[in-house]
This record gives sequence, structure tokens and C-alpha cells, in this order.
Amino acid sequence: MRARKICDRRAFTLVELLVVITVIGILIALLLPAVQAAREAARRMSCSNNLKQIGLALHLYHDVNQRLPAGWRGYAVGARAPYALGEPGWGWAAAILPFAEQTNVSKNLIHFEKSLTAPENAQARVFPLALFRCPSDAGEATFTWTPDEPSAGGGGSVELAAGNYLGVYGTMDVHECGSVPRGQQCVSDGVFFHNSGIRFADITDGLSNTFVAGERTCDQEHSTWVGAPAGDKCAPGLVVGSAGEPPNSEKADIHNFSSHHPSGTQFLLGDGSVRLVPQSIDVNVYHAFCTRAGKERQVGNAGE
Repeated sequence: MRARKICDRRAFTLVELLVVITVIGILIALLLPAVQAAREAARRMSCSNNLKQIGLALHLYHDVNQRLPAGWRGYAVGARAPYALGEPGWGWAAAILPFAEQTNVSKNLIHFEKSLTAPENAQARVFPLALFRCPSDAGEATFTWTPDEPSAGGGGSVELAAGNYLGVYGTMDVHECGSVPRGQQCVSDGVFFHNSGIRFADITDGLSNTFVAGERTCDQEHSTWVGAPAGDKCAPGLVVGSAGEPPNSEKADIHNFSSHHPSGTQFLLGDGSVRLVPQSIDVNVYHAFCTRAGKERQVGNAGE
């Protein structure tokens, strides 16, 4: 009898079990936001590191070539006349691959002398590169690009490797390149544009005061490290971003900058540093940071 009573005392009652389950549920509910915040902090740090590596690669490219790569390369077929919607279309990110520890991709997969849509570049244009993906954006590794105006001289749909980092085109609308005639360069006030070759000396606003690259989410508009397929006015927006409105602004077009980070969107500056820019940034300050030689007097800061 005594042994049985001892065993009875060790058992949980139904009420006690329900209390324990409730307490555990409350603890889990309290811990989940903290765990998610920690994970996002880690993803944001990884994203920042990607941008810093891109910044280092851009500096190395500039050291060798005495200028930054073109935002994208475009020429009329059969001639060397500039054409913003022409070929080969390779973008700035593809140009810095040898300086970002991606020499194998650049040397063995890419034929830069041919169009990025050429059969010889079929493997290269869908090659995923983690360096150009933000961990907070859980999009697909590739996407299908379909021109809005396939009759404009380009090809049809093409599959491209996805990316999240764009060169800063400036405050102008990237669609304007669609109206620039063959033989003329489409120029903007940012660091990366059609057939650009900006030197650090040309960034007279100062490297520490000028954004050169930033983020965009795949659910706003697709981006790629590869380049701009020929023949469509929206194609350059795959590799460069317009900064008409602050990041994540609902008033901006699809080629704006954006991110899934809860605090803002990260940008790379010319000096290699990275800043988180909130949506609440003053638009004049934002424009000042997105131009290379605006001679603006910047008030405040761009974020952290």
C-alpha cells in the first residue's frame, strides 16, 4: 500500500499537464519573434557582406582598368555604334566576376564578344551566383524574361539567373533609354548607365557620398547579374535601378530599389561601405546620394 501511494504521488494530474502545455506554448510564442529577428539580423549581415565584396571587386576592377565597368554594353548589330537596346548586353556585375573570385565563370562559361542570349552563353546566363543574392529574398534561382516589345529588334523570352543587386542608374527613368536613337549613348546622372566608364575622379560628390549599388526584391521586379537582353526598353532595368523615389516607395516604378529587410534597403557607397537606407529618408537627400556629380549639399545622412 505504501509503495502504491508513492507511485500515485509521482503522477501528473490532467490539470497540471494542461498548465505545463500552456506555459510551454507561451514560451514558444515569446521566443519565436526573437528567433526570427535573430535570423533576419544574420541574413542582413550576409547581405551587407555581399555588397562589401562587390564594392571590393569594383575597386579592383577600377585599379586595373582605370574606370568602373559599364552599366551594360549595347551596340547596334553589325556596327560599333552605341545603341542602348543593342547587343551584347552584358552588365556591370558580369564584368567584375574575375575580381570577385569568379574567374572560372568568367573565363570558362562567358563569351563576352557574343550576345548574352547567344547559344554559346546558354549555361552562363542561368548560372546562379550567391554573391548577387540577398538571403532575405527567397526567390527562384532563375526567371524567364519576356520582352514587353519583342518586335523592337530583340529576341523572345530568355531564362536568366536571378540577382538582387543593381547598379545605381541615378534619378532618371531607365525607360528613357528606349527613345534614344541608334548611334547615341543613353546617359544618366548615376554611376552605372549605358556604355558608361565612370572614373572615381568623375564622382565629384565624393565616394563616401555616392551610392553605386543597391538592393531590389524579386517580387517587385526581377533582376540579374548577367545583363540586359537586346530590344526592350525595360531590359536595362534588370541590371540598374532608378532612384526617382525612396526605396520601397509605393509611388515608384518597378525599377526602383527595395528589400525585405524590416528596417530599410542596403546600399553600397563608392568608398566600399554599406548603409541601410529607410523608406523615410528625405527624397532630396536620397537623390543627392544617388547622383555622382550633382554638387548637392547633403543634409543629414542616408541611414546608419
